[in-house]
Amino acid sequence: MSKIGIDIEKAKQILQAVGLVAIPTETVYGLAANALDETAVLKIFEAKNRPHFDPLIIHTNSIEKIKHYVSSFPVWAEQLANAFWPGALTLLLPKKDLVPDLVTSGLPQVAVRIPNHPLTLQLLSNLDFPLAAPSANPFGYVSPTKAAHVAAQLQDKVDYILDGGTCEVGIESTIVGFEKDKVTVYRLGGIAIEDIEKIVGKVEIKINQSSNPLAPGMLKSHYAPLKPLFIDDINSFIKKNPTKKIGVISFNTTYPIDKKYLKVLSPSSDLKEAAHNLFAAIRELDSSDVEVIVAEKFPETFLGKAINDRLQRASVK
Repeated sequence: MSKIGIDIEKAKQILQAVGLVAIPTETVYGLAANALDETAVLKIFEAKNRPHFDPLIIHTNSIEKIKHYVSSFPVWAEQLANAFWPGALTLLLPKKDLVPDLVTSGLPQVAVRIPNHPLTLQLLSNLDFPLAAPSANPFGYVSPTKAAHVAAQLQDKVDYILDGGTCEVGIESTIVGFEKDKVTVYRLGGIAIEDIEKIVGKVEIKINQSSNPLAPGMLKSHYAPLKPLFIDDINSFIKKNPTKKIGVISFNTTYPIDKKYLKVLSPSSDLKEAAHNLFAAIRELDSSDVEVIVAEKFPETFLGKAINDRLQRASVK
């Protein structure tokens, strides 16, 4: 089992020695390695069993550093960066040659962000390279929001886990790029579309589920538990499956089932709270003795869109 702690110097030394460190962010925990070292990046793919066609996000602690790795930083990117960094926003920008093609899956653009977590920002400020850091879990499974989740899933595949507590946002970053003269959203996430549009105006949404992704997090099946998960009207699903032991994920409503199998993500109807609790709820039900999980559709506004996106990718096809 990997050691868990808050030793930033230890994490730095491991990363400098081409090792893997799980890092906390405000979104989910990331599995980090030196983004400029192909040997280190390969270790990420191997530890996660992640296909090489799925690109990674690189993380650092300042816009000035990010400009070392991208060939342009246009006005729309400056506007969004100034509004939301550090934070749950990833920008897709043209890469410079020093970013390995392995990081971008051979694509000409690289996904970059500044995460909003004090421990990780301190670590990044002490490194002279950015970190490639997809979610710190086996590929396709539910993303981790606590250090213990990482330890349980990756065990000795990660050299050290930097413990930053429970992730505040709880779902991955929103990914934004530029295509056909339009600011384009490629992945829904912790920054709402409505808030992005306040900064840059109307955006294009291109979150098609793909087997050949243009950006991280676009694969058709992702974030999935081992137990089958369905999106349905919960009362109807319970009536249709009277003999099954069912786990329920609801927004703000209680249902007539055993309380240990009921996950109400926000009794106060707060979509940010629901997003924060989503992955932990899926994980808890998946590790219980339920046979199947059913989730209701969330309101299609603000972070509700991102919650629905994660549930859709996690659900039975």
